[in-house]
Amino acid sequence: MGQFRKVLTIAAMTACLAGAQGAGQEVVDSSKIQEQLDQIKRQMELAKPAIEQAQRQMELARPMLDQLDLGRMDIPPMPVWAFAPFQQGVGVGQGVGAGQAGSSERRLQDAAERMRDASDRMRDQLDRGRDSEQRRLDTYRRGTDSVDEGRYERAIPDFDQLIDIKWPRGDGAYYWKAYALNKLGKRDEALAALAEIPKQYPQSRWINDAKALQVEIQQSAGRPVSPENMTDEDLRLLAINALINSEPERAVPLLEKVLNEPKNSVAIKAKALFVLAQSRSDKARDIVAAYAKNGSNPDLQLRAVQYLGSFRSKDSQQILADIYAANNDVAVRRAVLRGMANSRDSVHLFNAAKSESNVDLRREAIRSLGNMQAANELGQLYGSETNNDLKESILQSLMNARGTDKLIEIAKTEKNPELRGAAIRYLGNTRGDKSADALASIYSSESDKNVKAQIIRTLGSQNAGKQLVEVTRNEKDRELKAQGVLWLGRMKGSKEATDYLMELINK
Repeated sequence: MGQFRKVLTIAAMTACLAGAQGAGQEVVDSSKIQEQLDQIKRQMELAKPAIEQAQRQMELARPMLDQLDLGRMDIPPMPVWAFAPFQQGVGVGQGVGAGQAGSSERRLQDAAERMRDASDRMRDQLDRGRDSEQRRLDTYRRGTDSVDEGRYERAIPDFDQLIDIKWPRGDGAYYWKAYALNKLGKRDEALAALAEIPKQYPQSRWINDAKALQVEIQQSAGRPVSPENMTDEDLRLLAINALINSEPERAVPLLEKVLNEPKNSVAIKAKALFVLAQSRSDKARDIVAAYAKNGSNPDLQLRAVQYLGSFRSKDSQQILADIYAANNDVAVRRAVLRGMANSRDSVHLFNAAKSESNVDLRREAIRSLGNMQAANELGQLYGSETNNDLKESILQSLMNARGTDKLIEIAKTEKNPELRGAAIRYLGNTRGDKSADALASIYSSESDKNVKAQIIRTLGSQNAGKQLVEVTRNEKDRELKAQGVLWLGRMKGSKEATDYLMELINK
C-alpha cells in the first residue's frame, strides 16, 4: 500500500471515528503528515505571486489611507487565497532546500503578513465606523421610543450617552432629554439642557422647537406634575388617537392645524404625523408629503419620509423618489430608501442601487431588494457593479431572495475567485439537490484550489453526501481528497458517505 493510500485510509478511519463521536468534538487530522511534506514545495511556488498580489492591493489602498472617510470609503479586500500558503504553521524554507532560498521565502512571508495585517486593520476600521454609527442611531431610536411610551426615566440615559460622545445629531438628544426631564418635573434641568442646543449647535434645526418647549416649561412653572394630573398636551395626544377612528373626515384638517401650530411640541406633532399616515385620504398623504419634503424639524422630516412609504400608492412612491433626488442628506436618503422598501417599490430602489454614489446607501438598497425577493433586479445589478464589497452584498441578497439560479450562474462564470467562493458559500445556504448538484458540476471544471475547498466545505455543511462522494472520489489532489473524506466523516444519516468511507478503509 502506497504512502498516499496509507494517509487516506487513516483519514477515512479518523472520519468514521468523528462521525461516531458526534458533531462538535475535535478529532486528530492525520493527513497533516502528508500536508507538511507537500507544503514546502507549494509555498515556494506560490509565495511570489502572493506578494505581487499583496503589493497591488496596497497600491490601491494607499490613496485611501491619505483620505480616510468611514462614511464613504470602500477598501478593496486583501484576498484570503493570496495568503493561504502562509497560514499552515510550517515555516517557509524549513526541511529540504533550506538555506538561502529559505531565508528569501521567509522575508516574502513576513512582507505578506504585514500587507495582510494592514489591509485587515483598514477593513476593521471601516466596519467599526459603520457599526458605531448604527449603534448610535439605535440608541437614539431607543430613547425616542421610550419617550413615546412615557418611560421618561428610561429614556434619559440613552440621550446622555449620545450627548457625552458629542454625536453630530446630539441637538435632538438634548431636546428629547429636556422633554423627558420636564415630564418628570425637573424643569430647571430641562431648561439647562435646552440652553445647550444653541450653544453647541448654533445652526441646529431644533432651535425653534427648543424655544417653544422652553416657553411651555416656563409658563407651567409651579404646577405639580404627576400621573393623576394630566397636562393639556397629554389630553391632546389622547384626542388625536381617537380622531382617526371616530370622525376621519374631520381629523385631517384638525391634525394639519396641530402640525402648523408653532407652540406645539415635537412630540405632539410627531403623533399627529403618525395618525395622518394611518389615513387613506389624499389630503393626509399631501400633508405628510409636505413634511417629508421640507420639514422644519429633522426628526419630523425623517418620520414623515418613513410614514409616506405606508401609503403604497404610485403617487407616494414618486414623491419619495423626488425627495431622494432633491436631497443630499444621508439620513434623509436612508429614510427614503426604507420608505421605498415599506411601499414595496422595487423600481426606485433598483434605480438608487444603480446610481447612488454613497456605498452604504447602495448597500441599503441592495439589502431591501433582497428582502423583497427581487432576484431579477439583483442579478442585473451584479452584472454592472464594479465594487467587489457590494458584489458580495448582492450575493447575500440573492440568497435572501432565493435567487438560486443566478447564484449558480455567478458561481460558474465569476472570474474573481474570492467572489466565486462567496457565491458558492451563499449557494450552500439555499439547500436542496438543485444547489448541491450545481456545486458538484462546478467542482468538476474548477481549477482554483481554494474555490474547490470552499465547494467541499459547502457540500459538507449541506450534508450532501451523494454529491460530496462524487467530487471526492474523482479528486486527484491529495489534500482536497483528504478534506472531502473528513467532511464525509462528519455527516450523519448519509448512506453514501458511510459506504464510501468503508470502501476506502477496505482497500
